[in-house]
Amino acid sequence: MKNREYNLSYIVAITLVATLGGLLFGYDTAVISGAEKGLEAFFLQAQDFQYGKILHGITSSSALIGCVVGGAISGFFASLFGRRDSLRIASVLFFLSALGSYYPEFLFFEKGVPTMDLLIAFNLYRVLGGVGVGLASAIVPMYIAEIAPSRIRGTLVSCNQFAIIFGMLVVYFVNFLILGDHTNPVIDKDAASGLLSVNAASDPWTIATGWRYMFGSEAYVAAVFCFLLFFVPKTPRYLALIGQREKALSVLTKINGTIKAKEIMSDIEATSREKKEKLLSYGATVIVIGILLSVFQQAIGINAVLYYAPRIFESAGAEGGGMLQTVIMGIVNIVFTVIAIVTVDRFGRKPLLIIGSIGMAAGAFAVALCDSFAVKGIVPVLSIIVYAAFFMMSWGPICWVLIAEIFPNTIRGKAVALAVAFQWIFNYIVSSTFPPLYDFSPMLAYGLYGAVCVFAALFVWKWVPETKGKTLEEMNKLWRK
Repeated sequence: MKNREYNLSYIVAITLVATLGGLLFGYDTAVISGAEKGLEAFFLQAQDFQYGKILHGITSSSALIGCVVGGAISGFFASLFGRRDSLRIASVLFFLSALGSYYPEFLFFEKGVPTMDLLIAFNLYRVLGGVGVGLASAIVPMYIAEIAPSRIRGTLVSCNQFAIIFGMLVVYFVNFLILGDHTNPVIDKDAASGLLSVNAASDPWTIATGWRYMFGSEAYVAAVFCFLLFFVPKTPRYLALIGQREKALSVLTKINGTIKAKEIMSDIEATSREKKEKLLSYGATVIVIGILLSVFQQAIGINAVLYYAPRIFESAGAEGGGMLQTVIMGIVNIVFTVIAIVTVDRFGRKPLLIIGSIGMAAGAFAVALCDSFAVKGIVPVLSIIVYAAFFMMSWGPICWVLIAEIFPNTIRGKAVALAVAFQWIFNYIVSSTFPPLYDFSPMLAYGLYGAVCVFAALFVWKWVPETKGKTLEEMNKLWRK
């Protein structure tokens, strides 16, 4: 063990496999940022219906409908199949969604002919992947939290956020490479009727093919994730809950050593032997706090930036269609996520959330002011990057850490599922309303998100308990009081 009370190399190996679920989470949700303009132009050519901004907002965020479903059923899946096997199911959904989004015409439609039926089929494939994202978003942090020693749990669960952001950076870069020398299509808007059309000078390859490659690229990562999940154990907390004590003790021993494993096993059994508890057994406060953590993480508007980054940067005056600036933002996001990883178990959860909320508010209000005074170029671009960077050092990773650890063992599966379902509901609300809201007034959109950031800081300061250094079993005692 090399002077440690835990087997770090084994824990890191398990965590790296689990966080591939986070990487796919980021990949699947952010792939739309590069593909949405080509996708919009493709369906604007449809003859049997008029594709407008509202339909495009729904299509761009349709995966989030599946995320709501996946988050809501994650507790049931985690209890019935276990944490690890639920992740295997998610990996299969990722794979099928990637192939279906690449070729939605499969079996039933003529390739390259946009119709309402094809739009429905495409959205169904995106929803399928969204179910996988919803499952992974709830179960990956739960899996890592139930494997990790309490002293480094915050760091390891935060690694999942690093994987999410890394997945976004990877797909930003993949989209950038796929686009290559091609250009995003130009969408014209008729001043009189408000109807959209594809400019005749637009690159036909981007409209017909580019977006397909972007969606299809996810299948490779999903296949690797599914394969590697056959080499990691079930979590000891889950094994104890289903009565497999010896297997649970064996996993704990590999992680913590014999003496510490017996001590942890005793604590697990003390809580798992309690009666089968209902969701509100520890009162409504812990459930409300968990839900509000999820709601605020999305209501601050971050995914509106992440999903539509190239379009936003282009509107702010960035050159090259905003793709290069999106990659730069992805790199900055990685750096600030690392800051969260190395500080979460040192400074605690609450300080990072409060600092991040204030920084995000400053960035959002700056973007709103830039729009109000028609400022273009480096200032609004940097303000957007600051806004995203402060999210990555706070609400991005820390919200998942708290959701994974704040609930007592006996209600964790159900409580996490409820919190994550609310997270995806508000993600969908923010992402689907952003295109028309931004089209109406960027100042209003970012002013609203900035105000929510201020309320988020007040909520954390007043309501959220500090969980740094506490074992998962101590959560039972905390909420019993």
